[in-house]
Amino acid sequence: MKVVVIGATGHVGSYLVPRLVRAGHEVTAVTRGTSEPYHQDPAWRQVTRVTLDRDQGDADGTFAPAIAALGADAVIDMVCFTVPSAQQLVDALRGTGAVLLHCGTIWVHGPATEVPITEDAVRTPFGEYGTQKAAIEELLVAETRRGGVRSVILHPGHITGPGWPMINPQGNLDLGVWAALAAGDEVVLPNLGLETLHHVHADDVAQGFERALARHAVAAGQSFHLVSERAVTLRGLAEGIAAWYGAVPSLRYVPLDALADEIGSALAETTRDHISRSHSCSIERARTVLGYAPRYTSLEAIEDGLAWLAADGQVPAPVA
Repeated sequence: MKVVVIGATGHVGSYLVPRLVRAGHEVTAVTRGTSEPYHQDPAWRQVTRVTLDRDQGDADGTFAPAIAALGADAVIDMVCFTVPSAQQLVDALRGTGAVLLHCGTIWVHGPATEVPITEDAVRTPFGEYGTQKAAIEELLVAETRRGGVRSVILHPGHITGPGWPMINPQGNLDLGVWAALAAGDEVVLPNLGLETLHHVHADDVAQGFERALARHAVAAGQSFHLVSERAVTLRGLAEGIAAWYGAVPSLRYVPLDALADEIGSALAETTRDHISRSHSCSIERARTVLGYAPRYTSLEAIEDGLAWLAADGQVPAPVA
């Protein structure tokens, strides 16, 4: 197939584009600037690069027609965050025969009630990011059902892997938490540390998109969770990473409302964003329909990311 990937050099695209090339697809990588992928791969030499500014193009109505003009059999959209942006792309692709794969988020679900959360669970999203992604999914599913652009929606969890910080056991991005776990120093966790995070390695997300492309005929009009096999509790993550470092964790628990006094308001707010959802999502639909089979557990994905951060000097190196 001729495949256009929007946001091709991001976290997932850096893994996805080489996968698509190796699968025999003709790939056009669309990026806002000239940034290089997170990971170099010889497959990128076979990729056509196109530079388009989506924000400006959405504002003046030129971005979506430019994508449609590339004549793709499939468009993979990794960086659509608003309903108007999605609507423009759908309008431009309608009638072209192209299938659209959209990157959503598990934040389309609000606070968990029953777990594991299925794609069809009653949703109560909150916050602009989650509510916009939920509304985009509704738009795309409705478009598919009325015979327009066929769409598949993929919802990753907390994307993790080499090249960037990942959500830590405190529920935020503070690199000092990893260092404290490595040294056996005290780490403060909210409540009893039993809220959950659901990480996923970026390459497993890329795998999900590759499989959705291959099976788009049966997947169209549906959404799929792309996460690791199982979510992990804050406490379990802290203990697992401490063990990876060869340390014994020193954990102290405080009520969520007191966390800001311990770590500062900005970090505490990020923690609240994550643990107020406490997602633990099912991958049964993705496994059954797409053949999705994540390679990494939550801990393995995080360890892979930490190994890169350690090599970059941002966190301590693990024990040999």
